[in-house]
This record gives sequence, structure tokens and C-alpha cells, in this order.
Amino acid sequence: MIPQIITNSFSSHHVSLIFPQFNPKSPSPHKNPTPFTTNPNRSVKCSASLVSGPTGAKPAPAEVSRTIMELASAGTLSTLTRDGWPLAFGVRCAVDGEGTPVVCLSGHRGVEIDRRSSLHVQLGQCGVRTPQCTIQGSLEKPQDTVILKKLCSIWKRRFEEEANEDLIHVVTVDRVLQIGDFQEDGIWLTSADYRNAGPDPLRDVAERLVNEINTNSMEDVLRFCSIFVDLPFQVSEAKMVWVDRLGFDVHVYSPESGIYEVRIPFPREVTDEKGVKLALNGMSQLAWEVEKYYQAPNFEKVKQLKQISFRGRANEQPSLSSAAAL
Repeated sequence: MIPQIITNSFSSHHVSLIFPQFNPKSPSPHKNPTPFTTNPNRSVKCSASLVSGPTGAKPAPAEVSRTIMELASAGTLSTLTRDGWPLAFGVRCAVDGEGTPVVCLSGHRGVEIDRRSSLHVQLGQCGVRTPQCTIQGSLEKPQDTVILKKLCSIWKRRFEEEANEDLIHVVTVDRVLQIGDFQEDGIWLTSADYRNAGPDPLRDVAERLVNEINTNSMEDVLRFCSIFVDLPFQVSEAKMVWVDRLGFDVHVYSPESGIYEVRIPFPREVTDEKGVKLALNGMSQLAWEVEKYYQAPNFEKVKQLKQISFRGRANEQPSLSSAAAL
């Protein structure tokens, strides 16, 4: 069974601040705080433990695949020509409510292609990670006019342009290959797993939130890593990579040890931007109080780290900034 992180929820008495407005340098909200004292009216708990169970702090691969397909607007369609040669070309794509890809084959009318096809899409995250999804299935031309009109409506909503019904096709989903990043092994998913999963509710705001946090609150990201993660080395850089309903991924860099990825769970599941900011604000305050010995570290630190292979140039010193520039 895959190890997962589950969390106990915590709540803070100071929730009026919306991350990243919390200022770690500001005085503690307690008057004349005494280190490790407990307020009987306050309930601040945060526990993260690596266990095996149905509930985890990382979305399932099927959910990740659905999220990638929802966010992607282009991919590579691969198939065989009638004479057996492999052929791949770029296409724009959208998805219907079950995640079935919709493509418009404009400009490829003169090519006789096999129905067996695969559609590969990838999603760049913060310049340092590229999760990928490959859908294997059949390239089909819907004949039902009602279905065609529905697919054209999906296309117009995605690209704000009319689609030619004669060029609209779908790629039926037989199975799905989910890959977390370059140079990583993939996971095969069934079509049922893919269809039954839903995309992450934060998908449309995740990139903007991550950019805002990395720009305005790097000190908080470093503090999250030092307080909530059991790191066996000193971190000199930290960068948030992605955020979803269950938590966020961070890349940390140590000159002695290299680049690692760590998953930090939210205290509870969030479903919108407001929920993310409230959760991060509470975690920021708790981390600051633990760092300043105003609050006992009443939680188990995250211990799972994943080393990231540096894909830089020869003789280049690895760092998060150099990795993002590639």
C-alpha cells in the first residue's frame, strides 16, 4: 500500500489575516507570551504522520491526470499512417465532463491515419516540475448531431472560437499513463479510474497562488519547511511548486545535499482560494510561534523526502533558480 499522509485539523484564534499578509516579524498575538504555555481557550493542533490508509494528503494519480487534462490546451497526438509509419503532430484539445479529449484535426485532412491513437499532454509547474498524462484509445468521429453540437460548445467555451463540426474528433479513453515528472516511472490507470476521478477544485487558481507566494512570502515557505518537515540538512532555498486541495509541494535546496521535494499537508481539505489562504495563514502563524518558542510543537513532522535529479548544464552548480531557468 502506498504510504500517505493524514492530518488532524487545527484551528487558530487569529484567522483575520489572509496569507501572505501575516508578518512573522510582528509581535505575537499573546500579551507577554511565555514559551510553551497553553491557553485553555485555544485549540491549535497540527499532526502529520506517514501511515497507510484510504485518506492521504496527495491527490490520487487519476485525479492528477484529470487536472492535467483540464488545464492543458494543447498536446501531441500520435498514431500510425495507413502504410505503418508512426506519425505525431501537435493539436489543441479540450475535455468533456468525463475527461474525454476533444480535438480538432484542422490541417490534417490529407493524411490517412489509423484510429488507434494516443494523446500526450504535460503541465509545467513553476518551471521545476512537469507532470504528464498520456491517453491511449481510438480516434473517433462522432456521428450524432446532438453530441457534435455539445462538443463544439465545449470547444467554443475552451478557446472562444467556433469549431467546424467536420473536424471535431474525440479520443476514447482505454487506459491512461500518469507520470509525475521527467525521468520518473509512470503509473497505468484504467479508463474507469480516470472517468470516476474529478479534477482538483483549485486547478484554475493554483499557478497564480504559487507565484504570489514565491514572490511575496519566501520567508514563510522556508519556515514551513524548517518547522513542519524533519530535514536532515540545512536548507538555503525553498520554492513552492504546486498547491491542491490537500496540501502543497515544495522543492528545497541544500548546497551539501542537493534538491529535494517534500509534500506538506493542509490541516484539512480546502476547496477554494479563500480556504487555501486561511489554511496557509494559520500554518504561518503556528510555525512562527513554534520557531519563537511561544507554542509547543504539538505535531509530528513530515519525514518523507524525494530527491530530485538536477537536469542542469555540465559543471553548473545545482540550485532552485538554475533548475527553473531550464
